Amino acid sequence: METFAVSKHIATIAWQRGSDAFAKGRYSRVHEWRFDGGVIVPASASPDVVPLPWSNASAVDPEETFVAALSSCHMLWFLSLTAAQGFIVDSYDDEAAGHMGEIAPGKLAITDVVLRPRVTFDPAHAADHSQVDALHHAAHARCFLANSVKTEIRIESRRHAPCWRKIHAAGILVSLSRVSTQP
Repeated sequence: METFAVSKHIATIAWQRGSDAFAKGRYSRVHEWRFDGGVIVPASASPDVVPLPWSNASAVDPEETFVAALSSCHMLWFLSLTAAQGFIVDSYDDEAAGHMGEIAPGKLAITDVVLRPRVTFDPAHAADHSQVDALHHAAHARCFLANSVKTEIRIESRRHAPCWRKIHAAGILVSLSRVSTQP
């Protein structure tokens, strides 16, 4: 099957050694991510992976941006699909979490990502529980990034009462659940 590029996305990663003892592993992992729109993001290895002072806890790290990218992609598709169906979203926030695990001796990966979106609708144009679940399912199926990774992605909506449903999309097992935020 032949594939072709629909679009191209560029990020420039810039790092400099400075005067650190590179050969001894005593060097800063702090660097910059530069994007075509002019945004520059301070980045670093995670302090969970590389201890301070060789990392910077206030900079973003690749693992958390992987999680954020999956969450952002899902949200953008969810909003697009919701608007197309005539529902009105007032707010959307997600407390996404990625979990790193060993997949083979000495080989680590982000093995699963849990998206926990909370969606608030305009009361006059709100989706019901089953519609929200269907919208999350469709958003996941369309998310370019979810379709690009083998990490398990679970969506636990924080708007609804508990209910599990599993989805298979592009060979990725996804679990949708509704998690009640009521006491």
